[in-house]
Amino acid sequence: MAISDGGGTRAGKRGDSPSGYLSSNKNLAGMALAAIGPVLAIAGAVAAPVGLAIAVPLYAVGALVARNHRAAGSLVIAGVDGKNVREELDDVERDVRGKVDSSVEQRVHRIANTIRETLPRADALGPGSVQAHTLVQTATDYLPEALGTYLKLPRSYAEHQTVSDGKTPLQLLCEQLDLLAAKMDEVFTAVCQSDVDALVSHGRFLQDKFAAGSLDLGRGPGDGRVINPPAP
Repeated sequence: MAISDGGGTRAGKRGDSPSGYLSSNKNLAGMALAAIGPVLAIAGAVAAPVGLAIAVPLYAVGALVARNHRAAGSLVIAGVDGKNVREELDDVERDVRGKVDSSVEQRVHRIANTIRETLPRADALGPGSVQAHTLVQTATDYLPEALGTYLKLPRSYAEHQTVSDGKTPLQLLCEQLDLLAAKMDEVFTAVCQSDVDALVSHGRFLQDKFAAGSLDLGRGPGDGRVINPPAP
């Protein structure tokens, strides 16, 4: 079941204009991390020039780590508007509700939810991604096609008649749905991995920056403050 391109473009998404960037997750995360420098300086942990100097690289790290996730409806994934993909999933779930065995409904719901969770992060897969194409095709073609063919059969026949390899149409459909679910899990893991990698990298950066003894610039002996000798 094909879905035409919804006509959406990425040009109008938040963050493409200067005013949009100010409210973007990247800018907010960068500012939050950059504030660590001045706070350390005020607390006396580092000298004021050092605190100001590290604010810039900290901002860069925050902006780099933060992914500016957007609502799926504002994205175009593999040439298809994300809003259309979500609508297709809603239609699929509505079409099977109360018309199929609960084992099918549960599988369809799981696949649909995995796709919905993946859509806002699909840009992490990169342009021209085969996985992004599979994500969209599953929602708009593979899943509706499998269910549409199954729903043409009388329910009693589909659930009880042995047709191939000793299996009923219901069992064959469940196998197909399990394959789709496994693939969607794989795509979801792929989009999350980029954030996990960024989080691990950020943690290593903070350990290097703020490990004990790495921020002793400007400190004196004893309590860490520079103490001037008493006047003669």
